Amino acid sequence: MKSSRAGFSVLSGVLLAAFALAGCRSGAGAGGAGAGAGATTPAPATSPSGGVSATSPTSAATGPAATGSPGAGPAATVPAGGPVPAGFAATSVTFVSLRQAFVLGTAPCAHAPCASILRTLDRGASWRGLPAPVVPLGQPGGSSGPAVWGIRFGTPSHGFVFGNGLWETTDGGEHWAVAASPGGSILSLEVIDGQVLALTADCRPQGGCGSLGTLTRRPLSGRAWHVVTQVSNPRPIATQARVAAVLDGSRVIVTSNGGITFATRATPCTTRGVAYASSVTVTSPYGLALLCIGQGYTGHTEKIVYISGDLGAHWAKAGAPPTEGAPFGIAAGTPASVVVAAASGASWLFHSADGTHWRDAYVAGDGGLGWNDLGFTSTTNGVAVHGPVLTDRNAERRPGQLLLTSDGGASWQQVRF
Repeated sequence: MKSSRAGFSVLSGVLLAAFALAGCRSGAGAGGAGAGAGATTPAPATSPSGGVSATSPTSAATGPAATGSPGAGPAATVPAGGPVPAGFAATSVTFVSLRQAFVLGTAPCAHAPCASILRTLDRGASWRGLPAPVVPLGQPGGSSGPAVWGIRFGTPSHGFVFGNGLWETTDGGEHWAVAASPGGSILSLEVIDGQVLALTADCRPQGGCGSLGTLTRRPLSGRAWHVVTQVSNPRPIATQARVAAVLDGSRVIVTSNGGITFATRATPCTTRGVAYASSVTVTSPYGLALLCIGQGYTGHTEKIVYISGDLGAHWAKAGAPPTEGAPFGIAAGTPASVVVAAASGASWLFHSADGTHWRDAYVAGDGGLGWNDLGFTSTTNGVAVHGPVLTDRNAERRPGQLLLTSDGGASWQQVRF
């Protein structure tokens, strides 16, 4: 029987307003999902962005649930790791294969900062603790000093931790070094097609993040950052199948070569009776899914999903997810199997196997703690962080739980750290 959702209060909004690690994605945020990194696709209609060309066309797309480079097995460098810190809770996750993942979070510790990283080589059956950058866990707009809230790996050895600053590892997380940052607060970061894409904004304590962001890129191998384009109302970058997409207000920016060139496509959100575009995900080398939202009322928000088979040149209405909750993101293992995350009084994952009919795939009566890094590793395997941690040491006692699905998002199970 379908559960009753009446009477839930409206989401207060700290996470949603600053992406709050929607990430995964974002990305994703937010988040973005990046499965199928080995697929190839021609670049869409392009606008030159200048700068250095890609260095590795087969390099992995990352994201909350991204696969590694084609043929990438276990990491060439696999640190032994240590025990999992007691009380660990997650805020961000990145997969580099179907089985290998890294999770950023925090745990109570005697001497701050207390940011921690875990790694699994067997899809969550076992975990090892790894060193983390010596920086506190935080959230966009939470402080003006160094802070981290996201993790992405492009290969099993090469990864990044980001926030107010950028830290990089090339040995699987055994050592971290400060890397040149594109500037501002990094709201979303993905690695795709040999390029690192970062979406930044001006975020200030108690002032939130500005409505104008900047999409930048640099080669995964290093060197300078280059501006791709300005982005209004920044949301998490979505990646999959060597395609990246990011919303720019009522438009969507799409690139098939790591941001070296890109296309800007209109969305149907403002022209078909709903207010604005909330989040986008990549479903295939040529596919996108878009979540548009409209009027909100007493813990509910009108939602409509549109799909495209030509990277946003044309859109078709897929259906309307339940109105309960404010949206946190959209992800899809295939163009037909779609998951929408929402929260307000409770936290929901809504699933559709055909884009038309929707059902509750996961419900937590948690007061609306929300989501981060919803994404898919393959057509059937996906991941999400429920109740992501917002502060170092997790004084709020948020759950920071990792959820996995192996049936395209129809059901979800919590993983124990």
